[in-house]
Amino acid sequence: MALVTVSIGSNIQRDHHVRVCLDALAERFDGLQISRVFESEPVGFEDGRNFYNLVAAFETELGVGALQRWCKTLEYANGRRKDSPKYSPRTLDIDLLTVGEACGLVDGVDLPRDEIDKHAFVLRPLAELLPDHRHPLNGQRYATLWARFAEREQARQQPLWPVDFVWQGQAL
Repeated sequence: MALVTVSIGSNIQRDHHVRVCLDALAERFDGLQISRVFESEPVGFEDGRNFYNLVAAFETELGVGALQRWCKTLEYANGRRKDSPKYSPRTLDIDLLTVGEACGLVDGVDLPRDEIDKHAFVLRPLAELLPDHRHPLNGQRYATLWARFAEREQARQQPLWPVDFVWQGQAL
């Protein structure tokens, strides 16, 4: 079984779509762990609606290609359109961050995802959820990567803050 991490985002009916995603993950995968939910300003988007972002981790025997298809199917089932422009509002965005220790192009997916250490909305929840886990390429702990990122100007340009969010009766 591989430990998988995914980033989850939504800026259309955020509460609803995040809950739908978490319900689907909990139903399909074992050992689901969930970070806090953060609100962030959109990066590169013309539409100014803020996002909810979080990271989830779970175990699975599914291969990378099957995982990617599952994530895309869930996005499309929740109103995401294949033909939407890259920086357009989205009901649900699920990105594979890591699949075990896989590195490189696997089933058409670059792993680990390049944006892990480039965007606060990915790295902060990942570092809080799995602080002692290590980035598959550089071997650094996620907590260390976040501490370094948080000191840079780039972090101030990507503000995010935790939000009160309840899923299945539990505060995240």
